[in-house]
Amino acid sequence: MRQSRFSHLFVFAIVIVFITACGGGSQKKAETDSIDNPDSVIVNSMPAANTTITTPQNMMIAIHKVANFEKWIISYEGHDSIRLASQVHSYVIGRGLMDSNLVMVAVKVDDIAKAKAFSKDPGLKKAMQQSGVTSTPVFSFVTMTFQDTAIVHTGIRSRSVFQVKDWDTWQKAFEEGKQDRLDNGIIVRAYGHDADDNHKVVVVTALMDTAKANAYWKSDMLKSRMKAAGVIGMPERYMFQVVRRY
Repeated sequence: MRQSRFSHLFVFAIVIVFITACGGGSQKKAETDSIDNPDSVIVNSMPAANTTITTPQNMMIAIHKVANFEKWIISYEGHDSIRLASQVHSYVIGRGLMDSNLVMVAVKVDDIAKAKAFSKDPGLKKAMQQSGVTSTPVFSFVTMTFQDTAIVHTGIRSRSVFQVKDWDTWQKAFEEGKQDRLDNGIIVRAYGHDADDNHKVVVVTALMDTAKANAYWKSDMLKSRMKAAGVIGMPERYMFQVVRRY
């Protein structure tokens, strides 16, 4: 009787060892392989989130100088209710790389006509003067047709404005140059055109490598691309550092 019980236990132990060797240890082996072999990749079946927005977004952009940025930003954020009353929503604030008191304010707008009226409001002019704005603001009203909301690890931006012969021709050529831009440390964050004239283009890019970007902007390759795309003249660039996102 004792021998029979021992035989059953022996057989059961062999079965357990066999199952562990064949299947039970497969997960542990996969984990060990991924550690021992750094080139092994565990594939995530979840699709990557789409960070691009192609629904047109109207914006108002103002560029002006301030006497003291810290005092100005307190005043700006204290007047949010006035902006909301005109359906204007704070979006991004940047400070110039060459002159940190040259400020760019980008806001999203629900109604271009109301935003234009807001920019001419005497109350806004008075509020800006009281906040320490020292130059006449330059306003522009644009329709962004492309935005990328993916996180990038730099706050350095370039805003380029230029004329084109034809929007569709330019856009096609611009999209074809994506890899060249990436190779030179330039990531497009948004582009579009003047709200009333699609021949006036606006492009906002993030600069991962400013040295490469500057060299690319001066390159013959880019000049050829711009010519083929129907760009008229040279872009006007404003380099800034993002300091607020709302």
